[in-house]
Order: sequence, then structure tokens, then C-alpha cells
Amino acid sequence: MIPQDPVILLSFVNTRLRDEYPSLDELCASLGEDRAALEDKLAAIGYEYDPAVNQFR
Repeated sequence: MIPQDPVILLSFVNTRLRDEYPSLDELCASLGEDRAALEDKLAAIGYEYDPAVNQFR
């Protein structure tokens, strides 16, 4: 289960991307999350996934 609050979700996802997953696709597959929904939720607070650094910025 991932956090529902977008700000906490941002921290959760970026930490997991930094420490455990080489890509957003792998994180989503492992957690059973929809990538588009995750990106939409974080876009709503002004963050986009940057694959070059594997983080939402």
C-alpha cells in the first residue's frame, strides 16, 4: 500500500526509486500500482518523472 497524501507519496516514491528500483516502471510493477495514475497524482502537485535521474522533480 502506498501513501495517499501526494506530498508523502512523493517522498515515498523518490526514496524507493533512489534505494531500490532502477525505473518507475519497475517500482510500479513491484508495488502493483498504475504508472499513469501515480504520475497524475504527482503532476497535480507540480512534479514530473525524470528518467535521466530516476526521480520526480
